[in-house]
Amino acid sequence: MIVRIVKLTFKEENISTFEAIFEETKHKIRSSNGCTFLELYQDKNNPSIFFTYSYWENESFLNAYRESDFFKTVWQKTKILFADKPQAWSVHKKAILK
Repeated sequence: MIVRIVKLTFKEENISTFEAIFEETKHKIRSSNGCTFLELYQDKNNPSIFFTYSYWENESFLNAYRESDFFKTVWQKTKILFADKPQAWSVHKKAILK
């Protein structure tokens, strides 16, 4: 399993537009082949910064999603809202404490 963390920074006037896009697409993202978990976070000190966390069975599923027409369409709508270049990391979960 890999965890995909993406940091997105939006222009303040575009926050509600991004939130609407995410609300409209989150179930389809989560139901993509190989996606087992999806969360959206908003920075408590800077509301323009969001993070998505998604879990993927393996990198092949993540890459297939990123190459899909669905992702390309959503990304086209989203990237015009940015105030800064997005950052992304694919990481392995090393420990879980509950």
